[in-house]
Amino acid sequence: MMSSKPSNPTVQAEAKKRLPREDRNRQLMAMAWSIVRSEGTDALTLGYLAERAGVTKPVVYDHFGTRTGLLALLYGEYDSRQHALMDEALRASGKSLPAVARVIAKAYVNCVMEMGREMPGVSAALAGSPELDAVKKKHEAAFLAKCRAVLQPFSKQPIGPAGMRAMIGTAEAVSFAAAAGELDPVDAENEIYDAIVRIARRT
Repeated sequence: MMSSKPSNPTVQAEAKKRLPREDRNRQLMAMAWSIVRSEGTDALTLGYLAERAGVTKPVVYDHFGTRTGLLALLYGEYDSRQHALMDEALRASGKSLPAVARVIAKAYVNCVMEMGREMPGVSAALAGSPELDAVKKKHEAAFLAKCRAVLQPFSKQPIGPAGMRAMIGTAEAVSFAAAAGELDPVDAENEIYDAIVRIARRT
């Protein structure tokens, strides 16, 4: 009687290590961040991710489709973390402009610092193609809309897109510099705070 077990050693090994899809996705995402952290974004390919994770290439392609898809998911994970940190802090903060501005500044810097050197590389990769740049802009637009909503009550006139873009430009630049060790995180936070207050108080 023929055995129903797979005869191919690679298939047997894969079967032994088979995880539920959600668990496998978490494992692959964690390994992707590890590669970016230790080797840089350029090293992150689906083939190399499969090798480092100890799975076959089809498994990785099934989860992400393309490298673009993987980078988009990494940025989305970072963005979700940023929103969660800010939402939690806003619920516990005071309702004055200084309190809200401090929450936004601190949440932005803390999120980038928690992601270490990974985030600047992923952000730069997103800006490297029109498709990826569109992904980044979509997430940025949602973050800016949230910031505008909580800051508008303190402004005497509508906060326009130019002011919000200036705010996020400052936030990204100084936060990434802090993550690279070029600035003290406290100085980065204070710079973002000053930019937010200045934009909201414009008449």
